[in-house]
Amino acid sequence: MQNLKVIVPEHASKPESDYDERTAHIDRDAERSYVRKVDWFLLPLICTSNLANAKTDGLEDDLNFPGNGYSLMIILFYIPFGLCDLPWNLLIKRFSGRIMLSFMTVVWGILSLCQCAARDFGGLLAIRIILGVFEAGFFAGATFYFTLFYSRGEMGLRLSILQTFAVLASAFSGLISYGVFRIDHPSVQGWQWLFIIEGSMTFLTGIIGFFWLPAGPQNACFLNEREKAAANARLLRDTSVHVETSLDLKECFRTWKDWKFPVWCIITLTYPVAYATAMNFFPLIVGRLGYSVVKTNLWTVAPNLVGAVVLLCVAISSDYFRERTFHIVFSLVLSLIGMLILAASNVTQHKGVAYFACFLMAAGSYIPSCLVHAWHNNNNVHENSRAANTGFFVGLGNLAGVLSAATFRTEYAPKWVLSSALKQ
Repeated sequence: MQNLKVIVPEHASKPESDYDERTAHIDRDAERSYVRKVDWFLLPLICTSNLANAKTDGLEDDLNFPGNGYSLMIILFYIPFGLCDLPWNLLIKRFSGRIMLSFMTVVWGILSLCQCAARDFGGLLAIRIILGVFEAGFFAGATFYFTLFYSRGEMGLRLSILQTFAVLASAFSGLISYGVFRIDHPSVQGWQWLFIIEGSMTFLTGIIGFFWLPAGPQNACFLNEREKAAANARLLRDTSVHVETSLDLKECFRTWKDWKFPVWCIITLTYPVAYATAMNFFPLIVGRLGYSVVKTNLWTVAPNLVGAVVLLCVAISSDYFRERTFHIVFSLVLSLIGMLILAASNVTQHKGVAYFACFLMAAGSYIPSCLVHAWHNNNNVHENSRAANTGFFVGLGNLAGVLSAATFRTEYAPKWVLSSALKQ
């Protein structure tokens, strides 16, 4: 069996085990066992809001939405959704992902349940704004949390799996909607049932997280001493200068004076526009093709499934070749082609072409959110700095959702020519 000698800095903390990092050899069996266990225990179930699907079953009419109320709701949701990522990530660094990610998910689930009790547009809008605060830090927090367990060559695939759950939740919410919308209840509407189902699942997931998630590799009950030692050694070999450091605000912002920081800001602010469009407006785009409520929800499934498969394939390729740039550019080109086709086609007369454009948008839109954040974390060996940068960059990306909601307005349907032009 081939062993890998790991050279560990003298200042690295010693794990509470009989294995000394400075002399540890990581055999392949131990490393494979560690990664396999972490995969099974840490990759969380992502529950996403079904607001887009709910809209297709009378949400606007029941709550008396104003003309562009849906777009306004998305805009105001994304403001706290973008501003709160950084504070949440600092709290995760201070109190651990086990506590903060679970807490966020529990409150997120409660607020999702509260949406079914909204009686007018203003009430739902207020709940959505508060929901944006607590939903904000989940992806950024999970991304930083993963860096505490995975090496650089493993991050792309793991983030894509995390993202795939969100995409599949969006895809299969269409199938769920197909059944839910057929429930004939005198006082509970279909969109209310969707919020009840989603909120309950999210709440339960958060409760389980308090008992299931470890704060870090050394606190993981599912790892033996040999695997815990291998965890520290492999991270010091590939990912971090120090492991299990405490929160240091000065270290958190140490890279913000670097010339590369504004470049990352531009990248993370611009790439997510296509992603936000696909996640929030696919049911609306398909709905404008003239299909019924049921068909609209069913026909959003296929593009998202294709997008999930392409996402996983590209992420595997990116990790295998240890290359991010060209994989990201490839995905952005795919989504751009989809937008161009949607803008240039007569949607109502060429439904097949417009629907094909949705496939292209889905195939390219979801990839950058994983690979971009794997990329900048791959090049940052300081835990505190990774926490702050990831929170800030994901927050900038979430603010791009404001642009998506502001441009995909009702009066531009069904072709959204101006919307697509603004994104190009």
